[in-house]
Amino acid sequence: MGTDARAGSSPKTITAAAAAGMVRRGSTIMVGGFGLVGKPLTLVEALLGNPDATDLTVVSNNLGEPGRGLGRLLLEGRVRKAVGSFFTSNPDAVAAHLAGALEVELTPQGTMAEAIRAGGAGIGAFYVRTGVGTKLAEGRELRDIAGVPHLLWHALRADVALIRARRADALGNLVYEKTARNFNPDMATAADLVIAEVDEIVATGALDPEAVVTPHLLVDHLVLTGSPG
Repeated sequence: MGTDARAGSSPKTITAAAAAGMVRRGSTIMVGGFGLVGKPLTLVEALLGNPDATDLTVVSNNLGEPGRGLGRLLLEGRVRKAVGSFFTSNPDAVAAHLAGALEVELTPQGTMAEAIRAGGAGIGAFYVRTGVGTKLAEGRELRDIAGVPHLLWHALRADVALIRARRADALGNLVYEKTARNFNPDMATAADLVIAEVDEIVATGALDPEAVVTPHLLVDHLVLTGSPG
């Protein structure tokens, strides 16, 4: 039977406020999720309570929705640059970019996923066909591979990754819920500090080993969803 981290079941458990306090001005942070699905919303909201969490570069599929998730950080002027693939879901992000208040690095979704995976695997850069002949190719090395043009794309890494999982054990092994898995597992490999928001923490040995996607060695801290921010 699992035990709740609020009873002190894991030494890795900290509050959302403590986690947010680890983000410094000018940091690059990866934030898992697609839209609001699989987003560590408790952690994102907690960043608003840390005045030093500003001038951020955010690597995420998108910047939330208007006034929700990363959309709140954007409205507070905390995000300097966004690296992602689907920003039009938040009109505030489009407006901020057009106004010159937000730098955007548009990255095709599959390329972004591979760039994060490469960052976690120690691969500095890779070649990909996507984007050849478009504005995304501007300023990038073009190479012919087997008669097909490819673009050089650099790997992505971050100072901090804020990820979302369904369940953790006391060691920090993570299990994800359906499509909420999206970018989270790869981001857990590609940052210097990894903080996972989870719904539940169970005793060591309570998780099916075959269900564990992110091993505990990659996870520095755990935060329960809804914990004080």
